[in-house]
Amino acid sequence: MESRNFRLDTEWNMIHYPHRPNGFGILILGDERHFVDEKNSFWTQNEGKQRLIENFKQAGYTVFYSNLYGMNWGSQKAVDLADRLCAHIRRSEILNEKIHVLAEGMGALIAIQLLKRNKSIRSLVLVNPILSLSKHLEQEKEHKFFYKKLLKELCVSYQLEQEEVLNYIENLDDDFPQLANQVPVKVVHVLSGNRAYKQSTVLKEYYQKWREDQVQVSICYMVPEKKGQIAMMAIQFFNQHEEIL
Repeated sequence: MESRNFRLDTEWNMIHYPHRPNGFGILILGDERHFVDEKNSFWTQNEGKQRLIENFKQAGYTVFYSNLYGMNWGSQKAVDLADRLCAHIRRSEILNEKIHVLAEGMGALIAIQLLKRNKSIRSLVLVNPILSLSKHLEQEKEHKFFYKKLLKELCVSYQLEQEEVLNYIENLDDDFPQLANQVPVKVVHVLSGNRAYKQSTVLKEYYQKWREDQVQVSICYMVPEKKGQIAMMAIQFFNQHEEIL
């Protein structure tokens, strides 16, 4: 069996099986275009993402992910479901208790929350991550259309009115710089587009904090033409942190 789709709560999930398992699992937390339905997923329909999954499988990794209520923006119910998915996979599959996580864009918001509660994360790779929802919202104010769209998505995801959601986000703890000390972290930043530039300014702020606190976070900047190397970089990083079972 190459893969299977299954439901948890109301959400579809997908798991991909390698031909020669190495005993380790990778949880993927996708960005805005991420989806999973009863037959497919963004990661099987997008050529670049499909290649990434195939590279992980060839290296022996079992890969799994969830629809997570679509445009979740790191909401609590999405974090709860991601946590439940990890527990489900640990019960149903023969894998090491500690999993790797690859999070892209918006998915980093869930990864950060999982670090607070889930002690079974082995390592974390972040690709063009949104590390702070409040900073991201502030940056989007420059573009009225995208700002309004983001506010609507946040209201739906967090089930709050506009003023309530703005107040909630304003008071969120920005504690990722400290949480990054808990597990090995690699950040891959692809330098393409205006959003990537905005994210790089936040990343520089965090990098300064990590240097001051001597937190070992690896950062790699990459041009779009080199995106095909992300899978190999992630695999090498994951391999480095599998010596201690």
